[in-house]
Amino acid sequence: MTYIKRSAEDTIIRISEMFPVLLVTGPRQVGKTTLLQKLAETQREIGIDRKYVTLDDPDVRYLAKHDPALFLQRYSPPVLIDEIQYATELLPYVKMAVDRSKRKGDFWITGSQVFRLMKNVSESLAGRVGIVNLLGLSDAEIYGEPSEPFQTETSRLMNRLSVRTPRGLNEIYGRIFKGSMPELYADKNMDPEIYYRSYVNTYLQRDIRDLTQVADEMQFYNFMTIAAAHTSKPVVYEELAAATGISAPTAKKWLSVLVSSHLVALVQPYHNNALKRVVKMPLLHFLDTGLAAYLLKWGNPETLEKGAMSGAFFESYVFSEIYKSYLNAGKEPPIFYYRDKDQREIDLLLYQNGVLSPIEIKKAASPSKAAIKHFKVLEPVVNGEAIGGLEALKVEIGTGSVICMANDLLPVDEKNWYVPVWLI
Repeated sequence: MTYIKRSAEDTIIRISEMFPVLLVTGPRQVGKTTLLQKLAETQREIGIDRKYVTLDDPDVRYLAKHDPALFLQRYSPPVLIDEIQYATELLPYVKMAVDRSKRKGDFWITGSQVFRLMKNVSESLAGRVGIVNLLGLSDAEIYGEPSEPFQTETSRLMNRLSVRTPRGLNEIYGRIFKGSMPELYADKNMDPEIYYRSYVNTYLQRDIRDLTQVADEMQFYNFMTIAAAHTSKPVVYEELAAATGISAPTAKKWLSVLVSSHLVALVQPYHNNALKRVVKMPLLHFLDTGLAAYLLKWGNPETLEKGAMSGAFFESYVFSEIYKSYLNAGKEPPIFYYRDKDQREIDLLLYQNGVLSPIEIKKAASPSKAAIKHFKVLEPVVNGEAIGGLEALKVEIGTGSVICMANDLLPVDEKNWYVPVWLI
């Protein structure tokens, strides 16, 4: 099967050189093991022979759970341990081993069930582990183009024009419908519907069945479908609960499971004392639009593009591309959104180094200037008097973007630009 070069490769090597333990987390089947095995092959060329062991193997798992010390004698570092969540009993012994050796990069570990794993990791390996969150393929990886965290500055966007390939509406929605799972791109004969059916069944049977807060797998499947139907919308737990036939507290727990599984992301609203009447609901985005399309039974890219959720899928696709661009660089995505009680919205806000950059997402090829009409609600944040004279809380408004189906990078006005979606 074809190996697709991942944008996170350099990030993983850099973090492995900084910490004795590297943890790569992410959803099932996004290529965590394949990526680390490929990097381990590269290390062999410079004399580092890294062992590989998977805790999917019942015999190996039994040894890891019942005699962790003996396990680490058998699989001594440098070692790659796959699916560590099946034997978190290993983690205190990993801590003792790295404290003795003091070597960087001794342990590479992967984990899919983050809701079971992270508490144990934070307790056992605090200060000793570097964490990389790996999601499905980005456009840069699929098309073999350079990847960097998305910025709205005009100079950066101009530089991207020379390394990005324009893509039209049909190609964009083909990508949205197909999703981001590496196997769908490495194996051209793989049918997306068959793939995602197997994926969901595996997720329900291997991950969800283990969770005490999920008693009914089919009801949880229905909840996943309802969540997919709410992609790019603010989260109202009562709505999710009523549509699924569960309580609001249960809906909140189950959505946290989807977040911990890296299947959805919750975008927090941007808060500033100068902004009044801001809602506090997070915004929900499915991170793999192909999985969301499968759950909602969209049959092909054409019906999805013409359907009622066309715009919502376009927004989630844009969000996930920007989100992945930061994760692949080893950075926390600085992404927020704005919505107030007067129904004024800004789809995304990037907040970095005291600069707030507004982003509107429109499927149209030629959006009007009305696309940026709500950007002006941010003006109070630059006024020190509006925030009680606290200079430290003042924020600069950066270049704004309208990400759309435009054919070229063009100015809306002196402060805002139309950005073609293929440029992100």
